[in-house]
Amino acid sequence: MKMRPISGWVRMTILFTIAGFFEVAAYGQVSAFTPLYLPHLGIEAAAVAFWVGAITSFSNFVGLPFLPFWGALADRYGRKPLIIRSFVAAFVALSLTAVAPNVWVFALSRAIQSLGLGNTGLILATLAEQTPPGRIAFAFGIVNGANPLGGFVGPLVGGPVVDRFGFPALMAADAAIMIGLVFMLAFGYRDGFVPKATSGSLLRMAGEGILLIVRSPRLRALFPALFLLFAGWMLAFIYVPLVVARLYTGSDPATAVGIVLGAGGLGIFIASPAIGALADRYGKPQTLFVGCALLAALWSVPFFTRELLPFTVAWTVVNGLAAALFSVSFTMLSASATDATRGRVMTFAYLPANLGFVVGPAIGSLVASVDVFLVFPAAALLTVLGLVAVVYAWRQPLASP
Repeated sequence: MKMRPISGWVRMTILFTIAGFFEVAAYGQVSAFTPLYLPHLGIEAAAVAFWVGAITSFSNFVGLPFLPFWGALADRYGRKPLIIRSFVAAFVALSLTAVAPNVWVFALSRAIQSLGLGNTGLILATLAEQTPPGRIAFAFGIVNGANPLGGFVGPLVGGPVVDRFGFPALMAADAAIMIGLVFMLAFGYRDGFVPKATSGSLLRMAGEGILLIVRSPRLRALFPALFLLFAGWMLAFIYVPLVVARLYTGSDPATAVGIVLGAGGLGIFIASPAIGALADRYGKPQTLFVGCALLAALWSVPFFTRELLPFTVAWTVVNGLAAALFSVSFTMLSASATDATRGRVMTFAYLPANLGFVVGPAIGSLVASVDVFLVFPAAALLTVLGLVAVVYAWRQPLASP
């Protein structure tokens, strides 16, 4: 019997799912084990907390100015080259991370990795154009599900590797996987998207989406509000490995870090669909407001837990809730744009999180230098400020009168 060939959209779904899983897994491993590796680069133990925040803030800051241009470049030259670009950047960054002789080269490698931002929207747009209308939600669910799965599995698998073979060995393995993904995507599917013939400058094309945000009173207030709301989450997230290192007394610290962060990923699997169902039933804004108030209160729990098992449980809960509310925030942005502008506005949907990954760690580099547990009260304060700002933004009109 002849086997039926795999249809184009199914092939794309499989390829993008595999690529997304390994990309997020690698990024999760870099974030998880950087705090444990910095002393090997000559950083004194007392200065590690500062450098964790400084490197994270710097690396994300470098990638931020390029975000508006990736979509414009894709419109001009095609989406496939821009999708592959992110995995090439990851390969170069991880290779450099594996051989970095000092903290300055290490920071540079992290900055190069940030040049891979902005590929999720391009992947979903490509998939939407090739998938039958009745299967788009299914395809999106599969591809998007790879991200939390990678965040869950990456640190869990990477921890024992770091303890046995070292952090550079893990980075070299991740780099090899990235170059494999580059070839897989380059030859694994055909992109039917035809680049637009336009004479407009890239700067003007990228600026159109920003102008749409600035001209809407609600969006103008909502973007900085969501940035505040989730800067606290980003601040706390990058310091969990140092908290675990403080609480764990055994001989396999990377494995312990991987288990705790893996538990946090499991919390996302449980909380995201549950919070999403509540949002569908009781309303997205109401769910976001109540959930953020609860999150602000729960941030104090990890601060008071000074044993590893209670901390792991507390982190699982707050990380799951924060990630679920982050997903709900996307519906707030979507509902605040018109049908004609929604696509261009949603191109910038990750901007608040990206800004949070700049400012949150910068704040953390100062707070955690005093005591790493203080990142949790700081996260609570930022969440409260963000909640107030979101409530204010939601009361603003969609368009200027």
